[in-house]
Amino acid sequence: MSAQVTSTGFARFGKRPESLVDLAAEAATQALEGVGRKPCDLLVVGNMLSGPLNGVENLVSRVANRISLETSAGLRVEAASATGAAAFHAGVLAVESGRYERALVVAAEKMTDRPTPEVAAALARSLHPTEQVAGATMPALAALVTERYVQRYSPDPSVVDRIPVEARRASSRNPYAQFRTPVTEEEVRASRSIAPPLCLLHCSSIADGAVAVVVESGSGAATVRGIGQAFEALPIVDRPDLTTFASSRSAADRAFSSAGISRKEIGVIEAHDAFAPFLLIDLEDLGFAPPGGGSAWFSGRGPGPEERVPLNPSGGVLGRGHPVGASGLAAIAEVARQLRGEAGPTDTGTHPRFGIAQSVGGLASHNFVTILGEAPG
Repeated sequence: MSAQVTSTGFARFGKRPESLVDLAAEAATQALEGVGRKPCDLLVVGNMLSGPLNGVENLVSRVANRISLETSAGLRVEAASATGAAAFHAGVLAVESGRYERALVVAAEKMTDRPTPEVAAALARSLHPTEQVAGATMPALAALVTERYVQRYSPDPSVVDRIPVEARRASSRNPYAQFRTPVTEEEVRASRSIAPPLCLLHCSSIADGAVAVVVESGSGAATVRGIGQAFEALPIVDRPDLTTFASSRSAADRAFSSAGISRKEIGVIEAHDAFAPFLLIDLEDLGFAPPGGGSAWFSGRGPGPEERVPLNPSGGVLGRGHPVGASGLAAIAEVARQLRGEAGPTDTGTHPRFGIAQSVGGLASHNFVTILGEAPG
């Protein structure tokens, strides 16, 4: 049985005064209105940090009560920073099973009202205990990955600085993005050091926000063609190669295998660029560039304009902001909007038939890939 995305909803990313449940309800209400308030028999809620940061548990019941879905079945999903994608996959599998006709998938996070060190410590709990004891943080480990990648492939440093520029240029058109003002390469380089060689504008920002999609049986412009997920060793010391994320490669292979299409048919990409250099690795792991070749997308030495696939038209994680539990679903929702002709100001103008969304969980220990597009045949 096929499943498709028929509606999407957003609660704008950024610093929001509303509660976590209010943000989830805002996005959910918008998505439900998009299908004329048709009844949903399953509610899937994705969230990573409601307990540690908000003191809120039993979240799925709270959201169901807030939007009057008490008669639905429901479950909560968590997969670190890939939570939104994991929630979507859970909803898709439930609908494809035939047990549910229509699922509302909501992913939300509330982060900005807590001190940054507290948020960093909460995010670090998704790392291996030995890394936590050593005081590792996400930016610190991302810097190690970046250094290893630079040592092996020697990309032009300006390429990494250009990635946030492109992200902010795209997010300036996105009414739901946290950052609406473009930046220059000079501003990227001048931003304060976070974990050398990473500066502030190389790193995604914590945010509040929520996303919702309605998944129902049937097929359309945003049919779920392929999904894939995979794990990699949790401690990075156990990984044979830090210049690639095996979990992304495996998840992508599984998604393309089930979709039955080639990479050349993809017309829009939403990749998880929580740190600017990771976008190069993402492009390579997804199969859109050879190892070490991701920088060609930004250096003028890669695909020509007629061959270049629109990349992160939403602004990606760097431009959209990173309410961690919601980011994975935001990427999928953006792809669905592009395919359904509902992207508005972020529309690429290319009328894609297929799109791909990638989400990274933790330090790439649990990654997801989703392919949407026209139904086969």
